Amino acid sequence: MAEDYRDMWTKLGLNLEAHDALLQILGQAYADIYVSQKERPEGMAYFDFVMSEVHGLRIKELLEEKASGRKIIGSYCVFVPEEIALAANATLVGLCSGADFALEEVERLLPRNTCALIKSSFGFKLGKVCPFLEAADMIVGENTCDGKKKAYETLGHLVNNLYVMDLPQMKSQLGRNLLKAEFIRFKEAAEQLTGTPVTAESLRQAIDTVNAKRAALHRLSSLRHADPSPISGLDALLINQVSFYDNPARFTESVNTMCDELQQRISDQHGAFPAQAPRILISGCPQAVPNWKLPALVEKSGAVIVGEESCVGERGTRNLVDNSNTTVDEMIEALVDRYFQVDCAIFTPNRERIDHILEMQKAYKADGVIHYGLQFCQPYLMESIPVEKALEEQGIPCLRLETDYSMEDAGQLETRIQAFIEQLQ
Repeated sequence: MAEDYRDMWTKLGLNLEAHDALLQILGQAYADIYVSQKERPEGMAYFDFVMSEVHGLRIKELLEEKASGRKIIGSYCVFVPEEIALAANATLVGLCSGADFALEEVERLLPRNTCALIKSSFGFKLGKVCPFLEAADMIVGENTCDGKKKAYETLGHLVNNLYVMDLPQMKSQLGRNLLKAEFIRFKEAAEQLTGTPVTAESLRQAIDTVNAKRAALHRLSSLRHADPSPISGLDALLINQVSFYDNPARFTESVNTMCDELQQRISDQHGAFPAQAPRILISGCPQAVPNWKLPALVEKSGAVIVGEESCVGERGTRNLVDNSNTTVDEMIEALVDRYFQVDCAIFTPNRERIDHILEMQKAYKADGVIHYGLQFCQPYLMESIPVEKALEEQGIPCLRLETDYSMEDAGQLETRIQAFIEQLQ
């Protein structure tokens, strides 16, 4: 980072020694995994810059927003509606949960067999190394799984202003009614936080802003259907990860600029990988920054990842909100319609997710599917078996992997991934 942000980080209460160590490790990992790639699109320079300044310039921007009277809301889940936060004069940002940190301290508060994502969210707080978390005026959790639901009871003692959103577990009318009630409750909480009422005009503008962001990501996804793929799976994942941190309008413009370049690359048959390289669809748990282990191993082995059926991927972005409504209540209904289509593994039954995986495999011309599960993530691990069965019934090879954020199993994973890719060739 060109500018020294240490005074800013100190005021936020970060542990500078631990934070410096984290940045050093992540910087080296980013160089090894991302910068070392060949045939990268020129447009990735913007996202490289965002990552280099994600704890620096971006935090400075958020603090400037706070100084002007705007509020910052931190979120752990794609079910938290960004549209409502924006309409209430708040900025929604994703919170750190993609790497192990302060595990010894975490395991004094949580069982060791808690999933890595939950433990990571605690580790970044206990280690005082996440400036997004420390800058947030409100932190929004959600009771997607039992692990999160119970963990938030403990997290509430560690952070100020924790808000927990109740989510339905079944795709029923009662479930939809609950989601609408929770969105209304979240709107009221955001209004109370900011002192700004959500109006029809502000909500419509927010819907348009978020729709534009998702439409840009849809455009990026559709370009990955091409063979050769114009962009690596690692770079596409990074763009999806950046969407949780960056200014929405600036991000949208940058993604569309990237897509213009990718369209030209497709016309020129210029791929990030050779034509006919094995094409992989990743399905399963979300991959938050800096959880790059699996895609790095896959693409190091010569296959290209062409899509992610994940919250940090198509599951979290694929549907837009109907923007034809005129009243706040009608727009809330439209938001519920959109978010209720997210086929998270918390739902039962969840045939919609299996159908979506099959649709993606066909659209992206994937030769095989790797189902990625975090250890002790019961919803996705339980669903991995019916997903594998459904794929095999269609003659689609599937590899089920269960891992965590450490690198201890990297060698074993690489061996299994290479064997799977050889099977596809």
